[in-house]
Amino acid sequence: MIAAPHPVGGPMGLAGLAATVVLAAACSRACAVDAAVLTAEQSRVEAVARGVAAAVSIFAGDSGGGSGVLLTPDGYAATNFHVVQPAGPWLTCGLADGRLYDAVLVGVDPTGDLALIKLLGRDDFPHAVLADSDTVEPGDFCFAVGNPFLLATDLVPTVTAGIVSGVQRYQFPAGTILEYTAALQVDLAINPGNSGGGLFDAEARLIGVNGRASFEKRGRVNVGAAYAISANQVRNFLGCLRSGRVCDHATLNATVATAIDGRVVVSEILEASDAWRRGLRHDDEIVSLAGRPVRTVNGFKNLLGTLPAGWQVPLAYRRDGVEQEMLVRLGGVHPAATLAALAAGGDAAEAAETGPGSPPPDGIRRLVDPRPGYANHHFAVVERDRVAAALAAFRDHRPPGPWVLAGTLDGGGEFRIELTDAAASIDLPTGTSTIDAGDEFDRLPVPPGSGGLLPALVLWRRLVIEGPAAVGRTSYWGTSPRDPATFRLGGAADLVDVLETYTAGVEARFSVDEVGRVVGIDLWTDADADPCEVRLTWPSGPARAPQAIAVSRRGQPFATFLLAPARTEGLP
Repeated sequence: MIAAPHPVGGPMGLAGLAATVVLAAACSRACAVDAAVLTAEQSRVEAVARGVAAAVSIFAGDSGGGSGVLLTPDGYAATNFHVVQPAGPWLTCGLADGRLYDAVLVGVDPTGDLALIKLLGRDDFPHAVLADSDTVEPGDFCFAVGNPFLLATDLVPTVTAGIVSGVQRYQFPAGTILEYTAALQVDLAINPGNSGGGLFDAEARLIGVNGRASFEKRGRVNVGAAYAISANQVRNFLGCLRSGRVCDHATLNATVATAIDGRVVVSEILEASDAWRRGLRHDDEIVSLAGRPVRTVNGFKNLLGTLPAGWQVPLAYRRDGVEQEMLVRLGGVHPAATLAALAAGGDAAEAAETGPGSPPPDGIRRLVDPRPGYANHHFAVVERDRVAAALAAFRDHRPPGPWVLAGTLDGGGEFRIELTDAAASIDLPTGTSTIDAGDEFDRLPVPPGSGGLLPALVLWRRLVIEGPAAVGRTSYWGTSPRDPATFRLGGAADLVDVLETYTAGVEARFSVDEVGRVVGIDLWTDADADPCEVRLTWPSGPARAPQAIAVSRRGQPFATFLLAPARTEGLP
């Protein structure tokens, strides 16, 4: 400690004063902060500021509220299902800019405790960037931004910091269907009201959405163990949520158990499941799912829990020492009626009137359309029209004429396919098949063995030339892997938009890439049958026709058509 200075000429004298000055200078040098520390501090301050700017404080009147985090500049924000369920289809949200914004519910995932809302009034909202949460490790710095105990009445959220305590945590449902899989465990303070808020890394990238915490048995005080839904799980479900649907999680329609030697094996399997139809059996060892190794039962549940129902992913299994791989279409965990009842929280018509206050503000009612299977069907239309615009931008708007696709088969021989408004035909080495384009397609799964290739191609042409309205009842289904055969779980997952149509007795799903090209078609002539699966490979550049069309059914290839550009006519 430095003594208080004395007057010059006092007891210390000039020599004492000089010694004091020298000591003070030495202390100043010793206490100087390293530039790297100052830089790191400034980076942390800026990162927290970005997290705060993207944070949403949700207020739902008597229904309470919670937190959210903005994901896009046009106002889409993630939160928890348990935050929005009691609030109804519209909410009031506040940002750290000091402004209140109206918001509407978009889609919900009751099992994974996720929901998507859309803030209104701007197209330049500050927003978070989704990280690859698989790169997060225990010990990493993290911080949370939210509205604990609804304290953000001044719209300034609370920031808490800590470290990642664990990854890939599985949390069983506790009195509800909420199931946290592959969750991030953190030691920072997450309390009631933090639910739905963002969990950020040191660079303010979003690594998770906070949702669940462990509390003392006799109180609601956080004890240092909280859980966040991983950013990669959020990414996988975003497309489904943007569709306005009530989303479900994936199941293999089979259960697994740990064998005596530690292997994860199939213990039960439904014979009506896609996995059974493609060859999976009792006692088969599960080796990997979606490119991730399976070593424990909980690990398998973690992988499944990050995937939406309806996706098709690779499954590797081992039987008698021989490893095999299949593409399996995943089912849903819960009956649709159960999910719909949870999402509505009661009568859907009454729900349209509820929210932070009734009646809804001007302009909100037209954005709310609850229907069976949907939290808000309005957004299924919004997203369908967005994809339709991409399809329209890709075609060149020439007068529609016949499409002719011709070339060689990868197994040898030639083919020729002709598609018109009225009919379609295919010439193969095995024979010729034709259909009337106005007939009921469920009676025409031709050519034989394909499961309905010609109907799929007719609907493809109709979709591209005339748009979604021309192929029947069409809605936005969500997103799915661009190439299911090569899909691997992770932050770089390559997903494309999917339109779902019902027409002429068939159901079809069209996968559409970012430039408006159809890259996949799945067509069911019977809801209980295997679909005809069509995968289109496009060349790079501005080509108007695919290079190849691969067709399969029930995991077995039907044919791969290699198109000859010189013999292909009429495509857009």
